[in-house]
Amino acid sequence: MPPGKNRKKSYTWTIVVLLAAVLVAVLVGIRTGASSSTPAATGYPKEISPQRAQTEMANGAMLLDVREVDEYTQSHIAGSLLVPLSDLSTRLQELPQNRMIIVVCRTGVRAAQGRDFLLASGFSNVTSMSGGIQAWVAAGYPMESGAPLLS
Repeated sequence: MPPGKNRKKSYTWTIVVLLAAVLVAVLVGIRTGASSSTPAATGYPKEISPQRAQTEMANGAMLLDVREVDEYTQSHIAGSLLVPLSDLSTRLQELPQNRMIIVVCRTGVRAAQGRDFLLASGFSNVTSMSGGIQAWVAAGYPMESGAPLLS
């Protein structure tokens, strides 16, 4: 076999290996990006811990409780604003655009729905608290009871 043919096979395999490496890098990058907890649009993680929520609240973040009135009346985090998830779309004007909003519920499921709705509605400073009120209580943070203030 002429020497040029071996060189051509070597280049072909080199190109195949390089293309495979690029494909793997792209696929790994896509998978890593899809599982990231930080949405590109906000710069905030999708969820934060109760500990971080407490810190953010001390720094001026608003806590938005999306549970129902009876749940809130039974117990809630001091200073939180109640806007039930079912009312959120009609009460957006009550929420600040220029302040971090931490959405919370009992376990975190409704809070994630509220967070995603707010993000889709143009709010950019939004996150939710992982584990909800249950995680807050488990971390030893205080709760209070009473009817929500009328806004």
